[in-house]
Amino acid sequence: MGSFRIQGGIEMTGEVIPQGAKNEALQVISAVLLTPDPVEISNVPDIQDVNILIEMLSDLGVKVTKKAPGTFVFQADQVDVDYIRTEEGKQLARRLRGSIMILGPLLARFGRGYIPKPGGDKIGRRRVDTHFDGFIALGAKFDYDPDTKFYSIEAPRLKGTYMLLDEASVTGTANIVMASVLAEGTTTIYNAACEPYVQQLCRMLVSMGADISGIGSNLLTIRGVERLHGCRHRILADMLDVGSWMGLAAMTHSDVTIRSVDWDNLGQIPRVFERMGIRIERLGEDMRIPPQDIYEPKNFIDGSILTVSDAPWPGFTPDLLSIVLVLATQARGSVLIHQKMFESRLFFVDKLIDMGAKIILCDPHRATVIGLEKYHSLRGAVMVSPDIRAGNALLIAALSARGESVIHNVEQIDRGYERIEQRLRQLGAQIEREE
Repeated sequence: MGSFRIQGGIEMTGEVIPQGAKNEALQVISAVLLTPDPVEISNVPDIQDVNILIEMLSDLGVKVTKKAPGTFVFQADQVDVDYIRTEEGKQLARRLRGSIMILGPLLARFGRGYIPKPGGDKIGRRRVDTHFDGFIALGAKFDYDPDTKFYSIEAPRLKGTYMLLDEASVTGTANIVMASVLAEGTTTIYNAACEPYVQQLCRMLVSMGADISGIGSNLLTIRGVERLHGCRHRILADMLDVGSWMGLAAMTHSDVTIRSVDWDNLGQIPRVFERMGIRIERLGEDMRIPPQDIYEPKNFIDGSILTVSDAPWPGFTPDLLSIVLVLATQARGSVLIHQKMFESRLFFVDKLIDMGAKIILCDPHRATVIGLEKYHSLRGAVMVSPDIRAGNALLIAALSARGESVIHNVEQIDRGYERIEQRLRQLGAQIEREE
């Protein structure tokens, strides 16, 4: 189990280039299974979860060629659908929650797909019913073996239909869209997720020959086609990576410029950080967070304290609430953090309390943070990363704290953040990895 040893309290300066979006990468890389033609994807993040998916596709028989750092060519002209039923295939798929994303493409093109119950984060209930309800609506037969925890889905030919999703699931929407593009007739998906990741997937599929309208809305209409062809696709900058660098700069009073942030796809992120009192400068497609000694959250018009909550897009992403919570510990004023979408994501606050933060955990979904300003810095501590996003939030807390901190289980952070310690050292951080 790897660890980070961090000397905190150091002001940093410099530039950083955000990595490609992990959540988009898992979707668009799965989509290469829809065509036997070559598909080139660039700006692929070099992170554990994405690398596992690429490894799994390679084991399925997909030809994978690395043209350059972050650029791959995939050709799925000889796919062994049954590989996932082998013990080796099951073990690999269990390592990645995103492995479920291959089901839609496999079902659409080959008429069947298999996957073990996915692994990944332990951040509360993340059910997969939406995926399978959509496949069943398209005419597929679903089977689940509770003893082996193995999913099977089969359909000789999918047929388009109208469906109202029970929740606006990002991965569920993406999976159903991929299953629908080769289905017979028209599929209408209402209450579809409309995150930039889904929009990007849809645009990629359209460039492959799919017929999709309503992109960017919660009502998608997909007219099935006989065949898809190859394409070239570039993955967006990861909004979660951008938000993390914003939080780091503010917490450490640093001067950081984030290059090519894809402003139009950041949604509420700049607005929420500005409400937290963070100064943000737009420099074309770049973003600068200038150093500031004090940041003060803006209360609501009626005088009540600022509440930051998550919501499906275009609401604020739940993946950055942990960053905002850490940011609030050093603010001038109080903030209520309301995590609506997952029930276990606030349980890392006990580690922040050990570092000297003033936080009241009201229930599994709400935490009140009493800001201590810079006059009462966090202190270093030894802690364990519970998941990707909380792990990164703890890393930011450690970099701003007085003294030395050690974070164990950093493999969780590696799953979502590319070469994180090297990128931090380039800004001047004192951080070392220990095995």
